[in-house]
Amino acid sequence: MKKGFIVVLALLVMCGLSFSAPVTSEAKTLTIGLNVPMTGDIPKVGESSKHAAQMWLEDIKAAGGLKVGGKTYKVALDIEDNESKADSAVSVATKMITQDDVLAIVGPQSSKQAVPAGEVCNNYKTPMISPWSTNPATTDNRPYVFRGCFLDSFQGPVMAKFVTGEYGFKKAAVLYDVASDYPKGLAEFFKKAWEKMHGAGSVVAFESFTTKDTDFSSQLSKIIKSGAQFLFLPQYYNEVPLIVQQAHALGWKNPIVGSDSWGSPETVKLCGKDCYGSFFCTHYAAAGAKGATKAFIDRYTKKYKEVPDDVAALTWDSLHIIQKGIESCAKLTGKVKKDREALRNAIAKIKDFKGITGNMTFTENGDPIKCAVIVKISDKGEYKFYKSVCP
Repeated sequence: MKKGFIVVLALLVMCGLSFSAPVTSEAKTLTIGLNVPMTGDIPKVGESSKHAAQMWLEDIKAAGGLKVGGKTYKVALDIEDNESKADSAVSVATKMITQDDVLAIVGPQSSKQAVPAGEVCNNYKTPMISPWSTNPATTDNRPYVFRGCFLDSFQGPVMAKFVTGEYGFKKAAVLYDVASDYPKGLAEFFKKAWEKMHGAGSVVAFESFTTKDTDFSSQLSKIIKSGAQFLFLPQYYNEVPLIVQQAHALGWKNPIVGSDSWGSPETVKLCGKDCYGSFFCTHYAAAGAKGATKAFIDRYTKKYKEVPDDVAALTWDSLHIIQKGIESCAKLTGKVKKDREALRNAIAKIKDFKGITGNMTFTENGDPIKCAVIVKISDKGEYKFYKSVCP
């Protein structure tokens, strides 16, 4: 009898506890994918992306998460290496969407990976924003794909007009990687813009090479003999120093100008004095920055012991665009496919987003209308703001 009473009492106590204890539930975690090159040809691009993303996540955690429709959600980053390869970028995007249930993907950065990965994301109706891919094909006819940077169709004419105004030159030379989407596309846009201004045949040398090439003496010799007054070189930081130094060794003394792919500090570290005095087109200039841009630069520099490049700044902006999109949703259902669609629609409606790389309003193609910056590499190897060029 005593034993039975104790059992009944224990059950009553348990029931009492179950009714009196507050009911709690773990907040759902929103996962954002980061599809970036941590290894391969341009690992510094992946490192900058990761650093900026980790800073963004620190702020989200400090705020307790993201608030949507009265609910607070935790946020996680799924960072994966695409090895600077197109097929790996596609595999990473597919895995993130079909296995990891990411809400959205930031990256890939370079167009060679972003174009094919963008097709995957659009087919799976998953929002993707490439911070750094300037090739128009990345977003073209892909409503789920956005970018945080200007396009090559804008950058090419910007450099053609700048060189014409700055130097008064009439004869141009171009050297580019024919096997890579970004330099190939930008070289063609530049050539078209230059010849529109100066006439057919004014690009007196239009030379190409293939990814992984290290000897450019044949192409450079043709450029030198062509009578070109300058060389446009839309290549990445791992290639620019080799080409510039070989050009100088062969006797080239005319200006060499570049594109936004020169933006990494690695360009000057590897190139040295050979690149001093050169101009290139990019997305922002760290020197002389003010306001939120300076705050980002100071914080990044203190944390990682180096000045953030354009990739870091664009990644920061891209993640804040996704954040704004998420917070603009009326609610999240917990069903990832529906929530991806809601997020895509919210991002598309963003107007006058104030980023650290400039203000942005998205076109119907998912491209931001924003300004470009011309940077000059000083005689101390610093990236100095020279002028801005707006649409």
